[in-house]
Amino acid sequence: MIIQPTSLHGAFTIDVCKHEDNRGFFARTFCVETFKNHHLETVFMQQNMSVSNKKHTLRGMHYQHQPHGEVKLIRCLRGAILDVIIDLNPNSRSFLNHYSVELSESNNRQLYVPTGFAHGFISLTDNVEVSYLVSANYTPESEGGIRWNDPKFKIDWPTEAPIISEKDRNWPDF
Repeated sequence: MIIQPTSLHGAFTIDVCKHEDNRGFFARTFCVETFKNHHLETVFMQQNMSVSNKKHTLRGMHYQHQPHGEVKLIRCLRGAILDVIIDLNPNSRSFLNHYSVELSESNNRQLYVPTGFAHGFISLTDNVEVSYLVSANYTPESEGGIRWNDPKFKIDWPTEAPIISEKDRNWPDF
């Protein structure tokens, strides 16, 4: 795995190293030892999946309030997404900055999202499947969110009219 820091403090992209032959390829997507060596979370409590049938389905921007903050390790298994994170850690040098990256079945890239970040994504194709590991159990009373198009962040979404849940549409501005 190739672990590279993003422009946000504590967030990383993770690219797999493919071992290919005539059958296809093998790649490691998680390794406790490698994550420990990079001071990343190694204990995950849940693995979640999200399926979006239509292009421009938006999910986010979600986070968990402390003490139920969660690390996420996100991977797109089918199709492609634009994954977006916002650093909400007030003591961070990248506080209130955002970062976006395309994750797809063809690039096999993952995004490591530390605690204290809002997270969301939009499908760039039809029939998208996303899988992500989460370091803490979901706690509904600790759930938080920011409106997907809050003008404070100026996120460059690929559409102005996403397919979005009522709940995500109604999160407040930061």
